[in-house]
Order: sequence, then structure tokens, then C-alpha cells
Amino acid sequence: MDKVRYGIVGLGNQGTYYLKLLLAGKVTDGEVSAVCDINPDKIKNAISLGFNGATYSDYKEMVNSGKVDAILVEVPHYFHPEISIYGLEHGVHVLCDKPAGVYTKQVKEMNAVADKSDKLFGLMFNQRTDWHYRVVKDMIANGELGDIKRINWIITNWFRTQAYYNSSAWRATWKGEGGGVLLNQCPHQLDLIQWVTGMMPSKIHAFCRMGKWHDIEVEDDVTAYLEYANGATGVFITTTGEGAGTNRLEIVGTLGKIVVEDDKVIHTKLTEKDSDIIKNNPNGFCNPATTPYEVKGDGNNLQHLGILLNFTAAILGKEKLFVSGQEGINGVEIMDGMLLSAFLGKAVNIPIDDDLYLEELNKRIATSADKTVKEVIFDTSSSFAGAKSK
Repeated sequence: MDKVRYGIVGLGNQGTYYLKLLLAGKVTDGEVSAVCDINPDKIKNAISLGFNGATYSDYKEMVNSGKVDAILVEVPHYFHPEISIYGLEHGVHVLCDKPAGVYTKQVKEMNAVADKSDKLFGLMFNQRTDWHYRVVKDMIANGELGDIKRINWIITNWFRTQAYYNSSAWRATWKGEGGGVLLNQCPHQLDLIQWVTGMMPSKIHAFCRMGKWHDIEVEDDVTAYLEYANGATGVFITTTGEGAGTNRLEIVGTLGKIVVEDDKVIHTKLTEKDSDIIKNNPNGFCNPATTPYEVKGDGNNLQHLGILLNFTAAILGKEKLFVSGQEGINGVEIMDGMLLSAFLGKAVNIPIDDDLYLEELNKRIATSADKTVKEVIFDTSSSFAGAKSK
């Protein structure tokens, strides 16, 4: 094929954003040939934006139409595995938005299908394209930090208003979304925290406040303590309720630390391992020699467009797939671990008990409220760092 024909399943905020990218010709070697949504008003909106291809209200009909080579899955989180599985089993490539799913059991089922499929399965972890995280990942892999001792991430610049939560009936409900800030905004950081460091936590103790800052039933404020098998510890803090938010990642190792904040990567190097200094230096008040410097990268931060470009090129055999969909289980494991810890009021081991988590989630789904709202499509481009390159 010369061009990959995309079908978009779901025309809400993100689906509409991708539609605009494809219609504008931003995705080299890709085009949008079909769209699908159960809401006819969203189909009308797509047409008003200039789309003139096939339209569907049933994603299965679109997948089976022969009009698409790949689908973009842009629906509420619970349906990500279901639609991805159907696409992979019926001969189309699948690029699914984050998170991979709501609970680990359904994500593992999806991954099992993907493992057997000859079609590509990707996940929209657009923040992996950010030069800061790519550089830090390489530095850690090359041993420039030594052994990792501590990982702290304060990510509180996901500010959202009540109008955001009122924009869709499924949003911020246990039965519609399956969670709040952890499942909607933080899949990026929960993916990056393990992708950049190459480490999964072994234990999590989290405190999740449900509807602390908004009139919602799911978590909008989280503080979590992490433990790792090598003895390292971590703290993860997030919320959608702070107007003066922060995004600061600090990773400390035996050879220094790296801080990612304010579009900069600062590496503070030690001349020798701090563990050796502790053991051998006779000065009780020793101040270890350090060399702080700003790390420079390629400046590229292509975000969603970068993932779409790579996925398209990978289908055509021009590039290696950057983000495998099967990797999505790691972030879901961490977010479910945080919620399970909050549900039970105690620390939990990672990997979690899949059945126990689903049992606890179903308890909350059973009492989840119905919402009647007027659907609103927001321009989401202001909610993430824009594509840029030097």
C-alpha cells in the first residue's frame, strides 16, 4: 500500500483532534477514510470539518468494511481492549489511546490477542516522544546515575474545571471511566516512570481522595509511596485541582541526580559513588563534590503526531514501532495498584491480584451514579505540550 487508510472509532476530544491532523495532511503516508461514533451529532461535526469518507455507528461494521487498514481507538477506557481485540482479530492494525484499559485482567486478555496477531498494535504514549524523557532514559541505561535510590514525581499541572468533568456522561464515574486523574491524565507519567527508569515498583501504598476538589465520584488527588526490589523508594503526587501546578521529576542515584522541570534537564554528577563516600570519608560533615550541568537533547517533542507518524511508517515497513501496545500493562498495573491500595487502606504488592482489583472496582461500579449532561467537544491541544523541534 502507498497510504495507510485510518478509521477513527470515537469522535470526542481526542478523536476529533486526530481527525484534524489527518485532514490537514500532517500524517505523512496516512489518510482518514472512515469515522465511527454512536452519536450522530459527532458524525455531523466531522463532516463540518471537511471529512467526506465513510461513516459508521458500529465499529465492527467499519472494521469489516474493507475501507480501513488501521483504526484509532478513541472511546471511553473500558472499551479500549474490546475494540482493539476485535480489530486485531479481524485484520486491521490498531493504535489505541491511553490507558490500555481500566483493569489488568482485560489488558492481559488484549495483550494475549496482540501476541498472536500479525497486525501492529500500538499505544498512544505520546509523551515518550519528549526529548527530556528520551535523554534521561538513555542516561540511566548507560549507568550515568549509578544505582537508582529514589524517584519523585510531582505532576500537579493537570488542572481541570468542573465544566471538563461535566462535558461527557461517562467522564469521572466508576462505571463510565473507571477512575479519575490516574486513568485519564496520569497514564503518561505512570508509563514514563517505569519506561525511563527501567524499574517497576514492587509495593505501593497510596492515598487517593475521591472528589476532593470537584463534584465527581472518582479520585482527583493522589499521593503514593513506592518501593522497589533494589531498595529504592519513590513518591508520586498528582491532582487536577491545583491552579498553580508543578511538573517535576527527580531521580537520584549513587552517582548523582537528574531533575526534569521547566523544559530543562539538570544532571548533578558526583565524582564517586555516595555509598563509597559514606563508608570511606573520615569527615563526618563531608560535602561531596558535584558538577551540575544542563543536558541538551535534540529538542524534538512531536507528541501525538510523532506517534501517528511512526505507527504509519511502521505499518509500511519504513520504521520500527516506537511504542508496542503490550507495554501498556505496566502503567495499568501501577494505577490499579494505587487505587487498590486506597480501596483497601493498606500497601499492596505489585503485580496486584487481578481478581481482587476487579472485585473492588465492581463494588464501586454498582453504586456509580448516572450523569445526564450535554456532550461538549473541547480543543485538547492546550492540555499537552505542543509539537516542537529545533
